[in-house]
Amino acid sequence: MLDLSPEDITEGPLSRALVFLSAPLLAQNLVLVAQEVIDLFWLGRLSGDAVAATGFVFPVMALLFALAVFAPYVGTQVLVSQRVGGENRSGARRAVFTGFAVAIGGGFLVGIPAFLGARPALELLAFAQPEAVTETVTRLGAAYLGVIALGLPVLAATDAAEASFVGWGDSRASLWMNLVAVGSNIVLDPLLIFGAGPFPALGIRGAALATVLGSAFGFVLATGFVLRGRNEGMVSRAAARLDLDEVRELLDIGLPTAGQQVASQSVRIVIVAVVFAAGGAAGLAAYIVGARVATIAFVPASGLQQATQSIVGQNLGASNPGRANRATWLGVALAVGALSAVGVVQWLVPGAIATLLVPELSGEAFSLSVTYLEILAYGYPAIGAVYIFQGGFNGARRTRTSFVASVLQYWVVRLPIALVGAFALMVGVSAVFWAVTLSNIAAALGLGWYYRYSTRDGMFERATDAATSPAD
Repeated sequence: MLDLSPEDITEGPLSRALVFLSAPLLAQNLVLVAQEVIDLFWLGRLSGDAVAATGFVFPVMALLFALAVFAPYVGTQVLVSQRVGGENRSGARRAVFTGFAVAIGGGFLVGIPAFLGARPALELLAFAQPEAVTETVTRLGAAYLGVIALGLPVLAATDAAEASFVGWGDSRASLWMNLVAVGSNIVLDPLLIFGAGPFPALGIRGAALATVLGSAFGFVLATGFVLRGRNEGMVSRAAARLDLDEVRELLDIGLPTAGQQVASQSVRIVIVAVVFAAGGAAGLAAYIVGARVATIAFVPASGLQQATQSIVGQNLGASNPGRANRATWLGVALAVGALSAVGVVQWLVPGAIATLLVPELSGEAFSLSVTYLEILAYGYPAIGAVYIFQGGFNGARRTRTSFVASVLQYWVVRLPIALVGAFALMVGVSAVFWAVTLSNIAAALGLGWYYRYSTRDGMFERATDAATSPAD
């Protein structure tokens, strides 16, 4: 069931390839959403400050992942997919090993400084809060962030392994890895947060440690898949050598996506400070609830983006540029349709969603959460379009386009609207909420126009030449 061969991706029905490859990724992302909800559930039982601390530290954590994870992830997936599509198996195996090595190195290079500087960095970000709140939130946030930072090499290596499987066209392996990781996390969360039997009560540190240990278990499963020879043996002794040219090629593809994430996450960090200043504790709570609920919108978008990147990459490797273009447009249609449905449901029952997620919400925090969920719903179809257009560009090695689009989306549209609306026009924290949705819509329209222009200008034909040039 859901079996796909490289021939299915490059020659069979496109809709079948896209659905079969993305279905495990959609399920995987649903599992990850469940993990976030369960983390929030247990931390909510620990204290309200613990929930606020994880929301406060989330953009910083996402920035760490941008620096350590995204470059090897996207670089590995694109290289592996193009080489598998071109029947260059030895080159694909070399890309797998290179991606793994870059991920481990990046995890250490980013994680160690982040561990050492966690508390000062969060104190700097919390300048807009009253001291009584700031001290508690930053203390708990630094404890959580420190554990995640030390675990970055494990988290990055696991994601690189997932990228290798997805690039090969085997998204089911990635799903199984995440089921094991999240299942372990769910079991460990209450044990490590509150303590039970031999497990110490670690509080908020326990939630972070559960995440790292769950990822480690997922990586163990990936290792087992490889040792059993899955996908014709994705790793071989001959491929286990670090080639600097290979590292440069992988980073040339992957680094712009890291820059893309840095651009978006750095703005989110500033946005958190704006929310602090404009909406206080109630505004922060609403922003956290909206951010967590919005992960639901990223489930189909992210899964379809990864599937699109692999399908585009494999078809370019197989010299099928027209088919790669059709795959992108089909992905856009599916993502926009799915997220429109999600947005309608969220717009109709925002209060029920907020109550289900955080039952303790009340007063202004609840009212602002409902408002934010309603505003977010308008931009969900645009999120789907943005993800898939970026997947089409990424699959063609045009990751710099995705980077520039994100810079414009977050720095040129979202942040100015939030600042001007919240302070110059005195709209308050709701201006931040509208800034998020309007920037998503602007990005979808801009990327759609530029994607059409680029494909008519021969982008995929040039990408095919680059993917099929002799390298091995």
